[in-house]
Amino acid sequence: MYQVFLLVLLAAGAYGCGQTSYPPYASKVVNGVDARPYSWPWQISLQVNRGSSFSHTCGGTLISPDWVMTAGHCISAGRSYRVVLGEYDRDVNEGGEQVISPSKFVVHPGWSMNCVACGNDIALIKLSTPAFLNDKVQVACIPPAGYLLPNNFYCYITGWGRLYTNGPLPGKLQQAYIPVIDYEHCSQRDWWGSTVKTTMVCAGGAEKAGCNGDSGGPLNCQDSNGLWYVHGVTSFVSSWGCNTVKKPTVWTRVSAFNDWIIQTMTYN
Repeated sequence: MYQVFLLVLLAAGAYGCGQTSYPPYASKVVNGVDARPYSWPWQISLQVNRGSSFSHTCGGTLISPDWVMTAGHCISAGRSYRVVLGEYDRDVNEGGEQVISPSKFVVHPGWSMNCVACGNDIALIKLSTPAFLNDKVQVACIPPAGYLLPNNFYCYITGWGRLYTNGPLPGKLQQAYIPVIDYEHCSQRDWWGSTVKTTMVCAGGAEKAGCNGDSGGPLNCQDSNGLWYVHGVTSFVSSWGCNTVKKPTVWTRVSAFNDWIIQTMTYN
């Protein structure tokens, strides 16, 4: 079955996974910056119909031409959604966007909105038509099953989430360079304690963190060969605020769900 999954990724096109035509800015600044346009070509905007128009509600990651990975809490039954790929500035029609309707939502069966700390905050969205891969739209790599990022390994969070607690949503895609905080540290009593599970990843801190609107988006980490892997799906931040000391952003750890991802993509 793993071979089937590899074939899906290889079918992504000549670029392969985790490659970008526009290398990201190597920014290491507080609270993030505008990303370089199209430097995170697997980043998508999940938008919900609010009556007269669609608006951004969550991020997500293109992991094959017809599958997007996001957070379980981003999906609500009975709502109408669309996926926008090739997006950079949400306030401008730049010409490279691809707007695709979902054909199916598969939320992890272990996810419960009533128990965020229970984990399993992950979902897959099947697109009604495959994405057209080009220099602005590509697929991300998925890490090997069980892989754990080392403490203080730096990755990038990307998204259109609020710039700060209760702040505005940006038009342009944001990025921030943040350190991974391993389970041993993040689960300490004065950090997240038992709220954090081994199927999660902590990263960031009081200066740089995810915020509302970043949910479902990727934790982008580069390997020694220069390929980008999505190691996390943005899950939650502290109710005290997005930039709270010892309350880093928490992601669903993708490498804990390889089997479920493979099975979902294979049988749907």
